[in-house]
Amino acid sequence: MTQTLQLPIIDLASSDRISTALSIRQACMECGFFYLTNHGVEGDLLHEVLEGNRIFFALPLEEKMKLALKENRGYTPLYAENHDPSSSSKGDSKESFYIGRFEDTTHGYLNQWPAEEILPCWRSTMEDYYKRVLNAGKRLISLVAMALNLEENFFYDTGASNQPNGFLRLLHYPGDLGPFGENTYGASAHSDFGMITLLASDGVGGLQVCREKTKEPRIWENVHYVPGAFIVNIGDLLERWTNCLFRSTLHRVMPTGQTRYSMAFFMDPNPDCVVECLKTCCSESNPPRFPPIRSGDYLEERFKLTHRS
Repeated sequence: MTQTLQLPIIDLASSDRISTALSIRQACMECGFFYLTNHGVEGDLLHEVLEGNRIFFALPLEEKMKLALKENRGYTPLYAENHDPSSSSKGDSKESFYIGRFEDTTHGYLNQWPAEEILPCWRSTMEDYYKRVLNAGKRLISLVAMALNLEENFFYDTGASNQPNGFLRLLHYPGDLGPFGENTYGASAHSDFGMITLLASDGVGGLQVCREKTKEPRIWENVHYVPGAFIVNIGDLLERWTNCLFRSTLHRVMPTGQTRYSMAFFMDPNPDCVVECLKTCCSESNPPRFPPIRSGDYLEERFKLTHRS
């Protein structure tokens, strides 16, 4: 029987920032996942975004395909992604909608939106949510810096969170896909690519974590829903930055027979930021494990590996 993972709860509004940073450090070293409360996104807005999520994915496929993925923005249908290349599944049983930075138009990267007459106020709701979660992510990144014994503005000063590459991903896991096979996943086993992820959901289960990704057999633990809290996890780039001090943990979504809706916000570094081992995370006896890499190049390559063209 799958056990339930007891995650620490981090209060973003706590006045004791040093204690909060220490709690984040412990959570990121031990598991790479934690709950985040008092993040500044009101319950009413979360409810409104979840309802917008449901309404969008209820549209006819033909209507959704008008917004098919371009430049990492827009709609991906069922089975279009497979996060685990070693899996023999036909793809992940979920559909997604990606929303990127609003001001990122220098390369023609424009978000796609449903027509206002089809989904009135949908765009403004999603833009409002994006801005609120981005603000929470920036506040959290300052605490992450402190957790790494760095100045709290470190990631801003180095260009990582100065115009960060935030992506909001709406997700729908249908509950009526027929019998579940051995290789049926809502989202197959993976670690997130970037810096940190802030996840909100409707409370339906299915999210599981494997704390020891290099060991076999893998041991999976359920992550329970905490009303109003984000589930935060560390991504691969932050693991590289910290020389594996902070853990980018494997996770997946298993089908439960119930429809699941969620919103994942990927707080990734500015694409031009170079990610290299932090001085507080290496020494003569613990040299850097990864070479420096441009954030945008790393993320683009990882994205291509998991999305079918």
